[in-house]
Amino acid sequence: MKIAIVKLSALGDIIHSMIVLQYIKNNNPEIEVDWFVEEAFKGILEFNPDIRKVHTVNIKKAKRKKSVFLFLKELRQFSNFKQYDLVIDMQGLIKSAMLARFIPSKITMGFDGKSLKERYASFFYNKTFKCRYEDNIIERNLAIVANGINVDFLSKFIDEKKPFLFSGSNVLIEELSNTLPNVVIIPGASYEAKCFPLEKIAGVINIMQANFLIIWGNDVEKVKALKIKNLAPSVRILNKFPLDELISLIKQVDLVIGPDTGPTHMAWALNTPSITLFGPTPGYRNTRVTKINKILESKSIVNPRKIDKNDNSIKEIKIADVANLASQLLS
Repeated sequence: MKIAIVKLSALGDIIHSMIVLQYIKNNNPEIEVDWFVEEAFKGILEFNPDIRKVHTVNIKKAKRKKSVFLFLKELRQFSNFKQYDLVIDMQGLIKSAMLARFIPSKITMGFDGKSLKERYASFFYNKTFKCRYEDNIIERNLAIVANGINVDFLSKFIDEKKPFLFSGSNVLIEELSNTLPNVVIIPGASYEAKCFPLEKIAGVINIMQANFLIIWGNDVEKVKALKIKNLAPSVRILNKFPLDELISLIKQVDLVIGPDTGPTHMAWALNTPSITLFGPTPGYRNTRVTKINKILESKSIVNPRKIDKNDNSIKEIKIADVANLASQLLS
């Protein structure tokens, strides 16, 4: 059986989807899986031994240029592929559904209209799966794949998973400590309301005995890192890492603290202890709580179908609560 998975972006969403690879192989090692993804996120997938081939697209580029021609060109490049037995669109957007339909397949599968934010995406599938949009994202991903390959969905598999991110190199991080616990701090996210206030991050650093390391992915996040350094001089700012090296770093540290964003979710995928901080997004839906992966949430009532990007309630989370939970995980 040959399967193609369409999950284009973003980093955290792709990570939450990748658990299905282990699930598929555990049920049938003979199934071959290809993955279709935006070029920018190829690095999170390319060393995974459970993927036969990673196919990249640049639909975001076409969207930026507002070019229908470029968009169709991206889709048409796959129309001459050999036929798959099954294509599963795990993104659930119109653009991903159109791509899934262009890929030759006996079955093009996705969530039904009521299970999607962009319900018209379901028109492009010839097989649909019903699952509440509000349900946990990781469970939704496993459930649709289990249905597609005709096996039972077992939620307990999620907590029994093995680490499923892989790196092509083991990077030697000179800033890691041999005497203190190493804690990665993530200051940035896709929009500002997701981010924990810089002064509170500094507050956590200043009251704990640990080797704190800040990672950043763009100029805005680098400025945040420098501001935290001014407030908490002991923190170390690392160089910008490509995805491959970032996986290697997260594997080596003792704890990751960050908002609802890709690098924080890497910790869960790698079975590294983590604290994910939630404000405008729903913690119950966007991650999986385990013995070592915890969440702290604001009191905001979140509608997953209508995220309020002006909800700054993450500011309500207390420094002491983050520090106390971090100390528990490090002990």
